[in-house]
Amino acid sequence: MPRTSTRLTFAVLATGAGVFAMLQSLIAPALPTVQHAMHTSQSTATWVMTAYLLSASIFTPILGRVGDLIGKKRTLVAVLLTVLAGCLLAALAPTIGVLIVARVVQGVGGALFPLSFGIIRDEFAASQVSGSISNLSAVIAAGGGVGMVAAGPIVTALDYRWLFWIPVGVVAVTALIALRYVPESPNRAQGQVNWLGAALLSGWLVALLLPLSQASHWGWGSVKVIGLFAAAVLLFALWLRSEARSRSPLIDLRIMRLPAVWTTNAAALLFGAGMYAIWSFLPGFVQTPTRAGYGFGASVTAAGLLMLPMLIAMFCSGVLSGRLEPVLGAKKLLVAGAALGAVACGFLALWHDRPWQVAFAAGVFGLGIGLAFAAMANLIVGSVPAEQTGAATGMNANIRTIGGSVGAAVTSVLVTGRLQSSGLPYESGYTHGFTLLALLCLAAALAALLVPARRAVRLSGAPRASGRTMSGDADAEVDAASGSVATTDAEAVAPGARS
Repeated sequence: MPRTSTRLTFAVLATGAGVFAMLQSLIAPALPTVQHAMHTSQSTATWVMTAYLLSASIFTPILGRVGDLIGKKRTLVAVLLTVLAGCLLAALAPTIGVLIVARVVQGVGGALFPLSFGIIRDEFAASQVSGSISNLSAVIAAGGGVGMVAAGPIVTALDYRWLFWIPVGVVAVTALIALRYVPESPNRAQGQVNWLGAALLSGWLVALLLPLSQASHWGWGSVKVIGLFAAAVLLFALWLRSEARSRSPLIDLRIMRLPAVWTTNAAALLFGAGMYAIWSFLPGFVQTPTRAGYGFGASVTAAGLLMLPMLIAMFCSGVLSGRLEPVLGAKKLLVAGAALGAVACGFLALWHDRPWQVAFAAGVFGLGIGLAFAAMANLIVGSVPAEQTGAATGMNANIRTIGGSVGAAVTSVLVTGRLQSSGLPYESGYTHGFTLLALLCLAAALAALLVPARRAVRLSGAPRASGRTMSGDADAEVDAASGSVATTDAEAVAPGARS
């Protein structure tokens, strides 16, 4: 297949990344069904989500780096086959233990995000990169929405196992097409995987995310929670030391210190906290029985339909972002996306008595997610050398996930901290939670304002940019971080290289 033909390549990347995003949220509405079918406890059933979160957090940056080193296509196909095996195992799982293991295997698919962004940067014409990243981000964002909307009808019409059988077929076809048609990227990083750094990264991520996801069951003051947080701090310090001393670091800390990278990651942390908490708690709010004094007593399917405006808005704004980015720049789009999230959460805190109010707020939040996802990806890809794309975008996705875990954990404390005699949360718990999420999204918008402004000089008829063209100014910034070369905000870059 000619290297200049990119439509099929994009379709493969979008399908793989979209399926993984869908798997993130597809099982959440069906957890009570899984708990009943597997004859297990609620605390055990939550590990179906926790195992997936931990696995994705570990493998996303590590395999992003592996793709930078050995080839993104080769790694992409291996990851797709691993996700296929995980879905097949989950569909056949006879016990909850096997299902949890299957979810760990599926979590490897988190690497599809950085690998896909890297392939787009390496293979697409410079003028196509920004729009393609925006479109892929729209698919990723919408994939999570599809999971929330589709779970109820699939479980009702078929069985919860079909939540995994359907992805089996889609991922199998995607892997075969990727193997045949996706070209191998020419840009390779030098060195090897820093396995000590990988082990330490895995250690502090698990030590941080595990207590955040399980604190409601273990207790925030329990020995396990406090001990794991302490371990996370220690392992994080050891990881920083290992990466700083390594000749081939897993995550180049000089890249992480670039102004455009650390400010984007700060915004990702805060916006992720608001986004994942909304995904986790808004369906529960609308499913609350009306006897609680709020909520609509909606079924899983009806709750999914109320989230449909978010799904549509996420996709539309993500696609639109690719058209707006050359005009406004990714920074302004990130600020706007985070601000829309703050507006939506503030609206929910004040008005949530009617289904249309929830649907409207969900739609506004969806607009924000679509803009923010695309903007963050474009800012990271346009700010790092081509050979660091996988690791840098993987770390950005991880930071967003960490923020999501923190936001969900804190919101859970607010919502479930005081319960009615019926065991249902008070309305004030949700109101306080929505207010907190509005403040987090507002903080994300303020962090986005710190992203260095870049003016891209668009060159008409510019030829395809190589990996060096795409990353030349980023390389200069990296050198500047070590004290040798400085750059200016007014530098001219090729199309798609800068926001």
